[in-house]
Amino acid sequence: MSNSSAGLSHSSNPDTPSPVAVQLGKWMELLLSPFFVLFLIPLILYVAVLPVMPLMEPDEARYALVPQYMNQTGDYITPHLKGVAYLEKPPLAYWATALFFKTFGENTFAARLFAGLCAWGCILLVYNMGFYFHDRKTGIYGAAVLSVSLLLFALGRINILDIPLTLFLCLTIWCGFRFFQSSGMADKKWLYGFYGSSALAFLTKGVIGVVFPPAVIVLWLLWSRRWRDILRIFSPVGILIFALPVGAWLFMVQRANPDFLWFFFIHEHFLRYTTKIHERVEPFWYYLPVVYLGITPWWAYLSQAFMEVRRGKIKLFTREEIRLFAVWTGFIFLFFSFSSSKLASYITPVILPLSVLMGRIFTSYEDQGGGAYGEGDKTAPWTLVPAVMQSLALGGLMFVPLFIREYREIGPPGRCWLWLGIPVIVAAAILFIPELLRRKAKTGWFASIYTLFAVYLISLLFPLSHYLTPGKSALDVVMAIRAHVPAEASVYQYRSTMYGIDFYTGRNTPIVEDLGELKFGAERIDPQERERRFPTEEEFVRAVKRATSTRTTSFAVTEGKGHVETLRRSFPDALIVWDNRKFYLLALP
Repeated sequence: MSNSSAGLSHSSNPDTPSPVAVQLGKWMELLLSPFFVLFLIPLILYVAVLPVMPLMEPDEARYALVPQYMNQTGDYITPHLKGVAYLEKPPLAYWATALFFKTFGENTFAARLFAGLCAWGCILLVYNMGFYFHDRKTGIYGAAVLSVSLLLFALGRINILDIPLTLFLCLTIWCGFRFFQSSGMADKKWLYGFYGSSALAFLTKGVIGVVFPPAVIVLWLLWSRRWRDILRIFSPVGILIFALPVGAWLFMVQRANPDFLWFFFIHEHFLRYTTKIHERVEPFWYYLPVVYLGITPWWAYLSQAFMEVRRGKIKLFTREEIRLFAVWTGFIFLFFSFSSSKLASYITPVILPLSVLMGRIFTSYEDQGGGAYGEGDKTAPWTLVPAVMQSLALGGLMFVPLFIREYREIGPPGRCWLWLGIPVIVAAAILFIPELLRRKAKTGWFASIYTLFAVYLISLLFPLSHYLTPGKSALDVVMAIRAHVPAEASVYQYRSTMYGIDFYTGRNTPIVEDLGELKFGAERIDPQERERRFPTEEEFVRAVKRATSTRTTSFAVTEGKGHVETLRRSFPDALIVWDNRKFYLLALP
């Protein structure tokens, strides 16, 4: 009788969580432990799943081919691409990847590992920032926000330079800030870290590594009315820490390449920023949607959390935090918005301070019961609308390729339907489970969003690989070459360039009429060597006919039916031995 009454009493109180909900909430809280947030989830997202997709063209394959050549030749001073000098970027990422190639072999995993480890470093840095300004929980929440944010995941597992640059830039800014906030012996540690991290940033992507950090720190000092402290940032030892590695590389690469200083500093920095030579022109407001979508899934929950935190009248941020992060995000955002050359990846350094701020908002939201603890559900319904829209968009994203002709032709779903279904299911779960936990268990709201979106990102890789591999990587072409081209035959790339062909096959494939970014290096090699590696249309035809006279077969890889028809004007009997409706492999008579 008493047990029954007790059960009725328990179930009649809607604000009392059930034992099952309580236990589930405890499990969800475990998912926000340092082990999961700072180690296990980053290990999975940014290391374990790196080999799921092949290297994409052209960036990933390019940044794999350069360190491969370094290991082959032993020249670690002048980066080379397709055997010619490629001086657009400094060598730090190439050095790291070359080391990983020697350790793990020349494969996709090793090519992406440096970027993945740097993404992991960004997560740890955000944890440190949140811990410093507030407490460990804020650091954990900020790290969780960053680790599953769409922009970091998209860039942190591909072999490009933006995430390594982001880590070293942000680390430099943070060291500079901590230097001016510290006292005693700790001063020098942070000051030397400022100069050392700046050197790493420069050796990753150039001048930006020594422009952004001092600018941010000086502007913050001016806002804080500490202009007398500005000169403290100058340190003879620090300058030596920066100048030794940077100066040594600049001296050696200039000695080996007399045109380097002009090309690197004027063409690749000043002209890239002030002119449209790289044809990456976007409107001034371009980075607003990039940042907005880059913090997916968290933008959909900010209104819900922020409204409740404001209602509780909790002081969210410290004065120094607001000043530093406002200058940090504002300066970088405006700098790239005014640039004549824009890429979405450039804005990544602003995601780190935003993650700290969002981590603080979500921490405060859950600390006061997620808007429901002890008061029933008082969350404004309109604040849930963004989460509904986001879940529908995440689920619908899987079906977008079905309506794009290219993907229907070269990557039909086939056996991929299962991989399409899993992200849809997880997207639906993101819509219902966090809100259910918030109402019933009074806990686990943030942890469930974080965990479910991590699962969504992992499940997304498999359909992405299915759709992107045929048209955005060289893997299909490489498999066709291995199947149809004899080892002694020549393979030309006709009016198209896929660096992955050389990386995966070990062949040095001549490029016909498509120099592009290779022009600078190609113009500085011996004319006969240039004719062999980068022939014009006429030189290509002569070379193939010479090979035919010696009974050596030549093949050509090209992209699109238009180039196939152009090729057949010179070789009417050229035979298509393989194609995937985008790329074609032809045997030349």
